[in-house]
Formats: sequence, C-alpha cells, structure tokens
Amino acid sequence: MRSRVLALALPVLLFHAALQAAPPPLPAKAQTCAACHGAQGVSQIAATPSLAAQPESFLQWQLVYFRSGTRKSPVMQPLAEALSDDDIRDLSTYFASLPPASKDSAAPADAAMYAVGERLAQQHRCASCHGDDYAGAKAAARTANQREDYLLKALRDFKAGTRTGGGVAAMADVVYPLADEQLQALARYMAHFTTQAR
Repeated sequence: MRSRVLALALPVLLFHAALQAAPPPLPAKAQTCAACHGAQGVSQIAATPSLAAQPESFLQWQLVYFRSGTRKSPVMQPLAEALSDDDIRDLSTYFASLPPASKDSAAPADAAMYAVGERLAQQHRCASCHGDDYAGAKAAARTANQREDYLLKALRDFKAGTRTGGGVAAMADVVYPLADEQLQALARYMAHFTTQAR
C-alpha cells in the first residue's frame, strides 16, 4: 500500500518540482526587451546589461527614468515612452524573478585585477548599497556577475556625469577620484564576483 501511494505521488511531486524550476512565462511586452537583454534576462550583446534578478524597484525606477528622459538612451527612451505604469511593473516583476547570470564569461578573470577591484569595492563601501553579495536592493542595482563591459560603461558614465538616476550622487562621489584602470578593476571584480572569493 505504501509503495502504491509513493508511486502515485511521485509524478505529482516531479510535476510540482518542474513547475518551480521553470522560468515564468515571457510577458508580451518583454519580447521586445528580450531582443537585447535575452529572454531569460542574460544579455549576450556588448555593453548591454543583464536584467535577470535585478531588484524589482531598481528596474521600475530605471524604466521610469528612461520614460521621463531623466536617463538618456536613444534606444531605451522611445521604448520606455510606450510603456504604461502597469507595463513597467509587469516587466520589472518578470525580470526580477529570473535567476541571475553566472559570472561574466565574455572576459577572462584576471586574479591580480580581480584583487584590485575587490580592494576598491571594500575601500569605497560598495556593499553598503549593493549588498554583501552585490545582489542589489531596492533602488540599488545587482552588480554581481553583470557584463563587465556594461559595468565599465556605467562606471565611466557616472564619473563623467552623463548618467543620472537613483543613487547618482553616491555613485558620482565614489567613482570621481578613481582612475580609469581602477574602474576597469572594479568592473572586473563585479563581473566575476563569487562569494567564495571574498
């Protein structure tokens, strides 16, 4: 009797596990996003961020900034202008629910450069906003395992004052005194971040 109950329960348990492991369905509006950011939110396009597992509030704010023109992008502004508040909430919920990217494989890890980036992250208290695991929180972005080329572009934009949005004052203050090679090291560290390496 017990083995029969287990035999009947096993398919139900396997189906339930498969449902939990399956990614959520792609919202219709997210199909446009997927062209650059990937259907699972992991970008394969140079200098284009991965959106998977970004904090929902961060994603919402960025879309609002693009829609209002506060954050400039010839690609993102026209797309965001067509989004309703509900669209922004739905897209943010979808991408936030996806599993994060593994470390950036587009650029090889360099131990010395990684170590410099780690020291810079500690000196400048990056974890105080982005979290100890750099997974982001609220309006602060997930930086762990983001594309290295995108991270470097973002750091350079904050330093140049061409990027605005949530936390802009904090980011500008942090990166302003850093030389470009230090920005590169910081981007390398975040792109290849692992908790085991800390």
